[in-house]
Amino acid sequence: MSGAAEPTTIAVGSDYDVVIGSGVLGRVGGLLGPDVERVLVVHPPTLPELTARVTAALEGEGYAVHVAEVPDAEAAKTAEVAASLWSQLGVAGFTRTDAVVGVGGGTVTDLAGFVAASWLRGVRVVQVPTTLLGMVDAAVGGKTGINTVEGKNLVGAFHPPAGVLCDVDVLATLPEADLVAGLAEVVKCGFIADPVILDLVESSVATDPALARSASNPHLRELIERAVRVKAEVVAADLRESSLREILNYGHTFGHAIEQVEHYAWRHGEAVAVGMVYVAELARLSGHLSGSEGDALVARHRSVLESLGLPTTYAAGRWDELFAAMRRDKKSRGSTLRFVVLDGLARPTRLAGPDDALLQAAYGLVARRGAARAH
Repeated sequence: MSGAAEPTTIAVGSDYDVVIGSGVLGRVGGLLGPDVERVLVVHPPTLPELTARVTAALEGEGYAVHVAEVPDAEAAKTAEVAASLWSQLGVAGFTRTDAVVGVGGGTVTDLAGFVAASWLRGVRVVQVPTTLLGMVDAAVGGKTGINTVEGKNLVGAFHPPAGVLCDVDVLATLPEADLVAGLAEVVKCGFIADPVILDLVESSVATDPALARSASNPHLRELIERAVRVKAEVVAADLRESSLREILNYGHTFGHAIEQVEHYAWRHGEAVAVGMVYVAELARLSGHLSGSEGDALVARHRSVLESLGLPTTYAAGRWDELFAAMRRDKKSRGSTLRFVVLDGLARPTRLAGPDDALLQAAYGLVARRGAARAH
């Protein structure tokens, strides 16, 4: 990990950089690239001061800045909101050399990226994630999308950004519950690729559990950098999720089903936390994890996630709804459900078309110890 005063730049292949540091918001214009005249800054209503700082930085470099406020959270990711942004781009005369900047959490960066991908068949987008989830997941990788009634992110495009700017200082104002939800995606990277992440989380919790769940955690920047490196390496090798990139979906098929069944009242990271325990149990039932080593790895899923205050169980009696939601998941191939499971720590693999009885049995193991977490 680099010194706190120096930003860290992580290349995503040869396509773009992710800049991580403290007080780096003023660098946003430097990521836009040449020939940009107009910039649309997309932001939620909850970030007026931060948006003003980004806007001022862009205007100070001579860009004609247009600002679009969109609804908070998943309410932003609709066809209606996207259409309103397309209209704003059209009225302002945005051309193929102009750009979009997304300032906000994962829902805003997903939306901003999709609007950029679809306007004139693709204009540049710079993502400025303001949540931990956005920094380590949504803003990196070029996945963009909006939701439909039928499911999450079913409409979208692969559209790599021109750059991603992660200012860790902005996390100081993030509610603890949102920070903790973002840590679920960090932990995911630990299980699939970088076990040092798990060691750092466990060490932090052992030292000071409250500090481990806060933006003051001295290991937080290193955790962010390690998670971004995991994603950057995978994405650079497989932009369009044809093979390797699927490992980033660890815990997501079941997690997305929870989100849909709960009408998105659960935070994404909370749902993914349960999803990771589900696929850990599925790996054990299917023989991918076996013996005492497999048992210990399944137990480690629960212990790490629970130590951060993340849920590891879900309500009994909801299997039919969850199974139907998983069937609609965009990671399915035809009628075949596909899951990422582990053959061991940092050894992800795919499990395609497991028997329905096996899937339900794994559900029984995450439903056995309590009801759904209250929200």
